[in-house]
Amino acid sequence: MRITEISAELTLPVRHQVLWPNESIEFCRVPDDADGLHFGVYEGEVLACVASVFIMGEQARLRKFATLPAYQGRGIGSAVIEHILADLKNKGVGYFWCDARESAGGFYHRFGMAQEGERFYKGEVPYFKMAMRLD
Repeated sequence: MRITEISAELTLPVRHQVLWPNESIEFCRVPDDADGLHFGVYEGEVLACVASVFIMGEQARLRKFATLPAYQGRGIGSAVIEHILADLKNKGVGYFWCDARESAGGFYHRFGMAQEGERFYKGEVPYFKMAMRLD
């Protein structure tokens, strides 16, 4: 497993396949992709996981985090989150958050993230804001 920074463009096929397969690939873009940090996890030559982080002052937001189904359950997602958290701490970021699909809440709890606020929906998919202090 190799974690590296990648371009926003490289994230799109994985985002599309995992998060929004019934939408166009353009739907998977984030308007501020050019301003984000994009991480990829390679298993051999396969880009198996992507995550995008947007730093705004002392806080950072995780967006479009996706692992290909064939690579889920192998610790890849956990490794990239740990990598991102260490990177953000080194950059002096004090608050980390994301809009997490309700089904992924347990995953984020393992890193010390806690639910903030009420359930909300993006289309028909239920989400919660998950967040943690890094300082």
